[in-house]
Amino acid sequence: MKLNFLKKYFILFIFTITLIGCGKSNTSRGTGWAINSKDGGFQYNTDFDEQETGPGLVFIEGGTFTKGQVQDDVMHDWNNSPNQQHVMSFYIDETEVTNIMYMEYLDWLETVFPTNDPRYRQIYEGALPDTLVWRNTLGYVEELTSNYLRHPAYAEYPVVGVNWLQAVQYAEWRTDRVNEYLLEREDYVKEGVRYNSVDPSATFSTKAYLKRPETAYGGKIDEESEVGDGTLLINSGKEGTAEKEVNEETVTVPVYAGVEKGLLLPSYRLPTETEWEYAALALVGDREYNTYRGKKKYPWSGSYTRSDQRRTEGDQLANFKLGKGDYGGIAGWSDDGADITIQVKSYPPNDFGVYDMAGNVAEWVSDVYRPIIDDEANDFNYYRGNVYMKSVIGEEGKAEVIAPDQIVFDTLPNGKILLKRLPGQLNQMPIDEEETFLRQNFSESDNRNYRDGDVESSRKYAGGKAEDQLDSETPESSLMYDSPRQPKAQINEEGKFEAEMDPKSTRTSLITDETRVYKGGSWKDRAYWLDPAQRRYLPQYISTDYIGFRCAMSRLGSKSRVKKTARHKRKG
Repeated sequence: MKLNFLKKYFILFIFTITLIGCGKSNTSRGTGWAINSKDGGFQYNTDFDEQETGPGLVFIEGGTFTKGQVQDDVMHDWNNSPNQQHVMSFYIDETEVTNIMYMEYLDWLETVFPTNDPRYRQIYEGALPDTLVWRNTLGYVEELTSNYLRHPAYAEYPVVGVNWLQAVQYAEWRTDRVNEYLLEREDYVKEGVRYNSVDPSATFSTKAYLKRPETAYGGKIDEESEVGDGTLLINSGKEGTAEKEVNEETVTVPVYAGVEKGLLLPSYRLPTETEWEYAALALVGDREYNTYRGKKKYPWSGSYTRSDQRRTEGDQLANFKLGKGDYGGIAGWSDDGADITIQVKSYPPNDFGVYDMAGNVAEWVSDVYRPIIDDEANDFNYYRGNVYMKSVIGEEGKAEVIAPDQIVFDTLPNGKILLKRLPGQLNQMPIDEEETFLRQNFSESDNRNYRDGDVESSRKYAGGKAEDQLDSETPESSLMYDSPRQPKAQINEEGKFEAEMDPKSTRTSLITDETRVYKGGSWKDRAYWLDPAQRRYLPQYISTDYIGFRCAMSRLGSKSRVKKTARHKRKG
């Protein structure tokens, strides 16, 4: 009896091990053919589990919530009326981007594009935060202009003086560096490539790699080493090559980590306003079954800015301006522990595990500002700011990649020079009628003005502009909101600074298509602005000493990382 009992368990054990070893089926349910066969055919990552959490990120499970002001609107702005929205699951930075994180970006730019070369000097200079934002005409804070960014004392403080455009470019750079690391970690490229094989003509771009992998690292990725033994210079990792029979000869061919491998992460980017507000509120902490128990005024539960926990009772839960002339309490009993900004993670995280979503610094989000949230048009992953682009296709029928001698800079309205695209990135252009013809879901490349009361929405719309403005070159948003024309600043041929401002003094608004939303309160703001529903705006080229940013990333695949089970099961 005992032997039969052991025999049954042995057979069950072998069966279980066999199932685990087999993993997911490698036979197509469509054709019956083998997937990932050594003889050829369709190759695909059938062992993919779920998206890896990128460095610095926290997972935010999506859901529905009331976006906008759910408390009394004492300012009567009427620009954040409550509306029900659904947010897809996503990831967001655990903290704001800090000085040391941004310094790593600057160090990479200076290493790859040396500033002693006049061709590349403006790349580094365009990425530098404006440290002069700390100056105050009636206050002494001069030491901050030279120390806040670089001094180790401020390493883990949030970076400031970064405008919206610079924040976007940092996120693009971060995407490429993280994916470059993943390729090396998973043996698609040899160890040390990201240090030893990079120069102005040989950089890595995630989008270019996925579209045209052979162009990575300036086209060196598939070059053979000087030894002449067939070893590839860069693509020599264990997973980066494969043996293949060609004309009865075994040859080594490169293997790339395309989208179907599921290895490379989606882009780091600025969060949308809806994502930021949802992550800040962290309503999951007030959830009971499938409902929220109440309204939340701050990222923490309760209607006050002080802690009601026994061990920390009375402590402030954020870094903000406590009152007129009071930025941090009295000596020896500092209410929030800071005069200006403060080291990240100085306060408890919210129920999503995200820090400093109220106070410290306000944060850029990706949206273009409009006073209305058009939830009638969309209540799913709401975002205003879509400008759809496509790859420029060259004469060979392949996507073009920007070469080192094709560097193009853009002069911002305040005279700052900013790089449009780094060498090695895809060359892109706005979509045209080829992509929009007979489509129902979008009809043009630039959708920033969609259903916002602009000229195209007006009764007099004709041929793209109101009848009385057909000859005007003024942007539609300027016509609608009577905002000023963008200022122009540049260095003329004689090397002198020239600036031009809109002379009209009766403008009624600053809202344009280049005006971006920033969220949350800062060390300079009163408690009113700590409410995640509050929204303010500035031109995208402006930087301040109280606005920073954090990155987000889209979630691919399942909504949740944990399988949901019923709390109560019926009996019988």
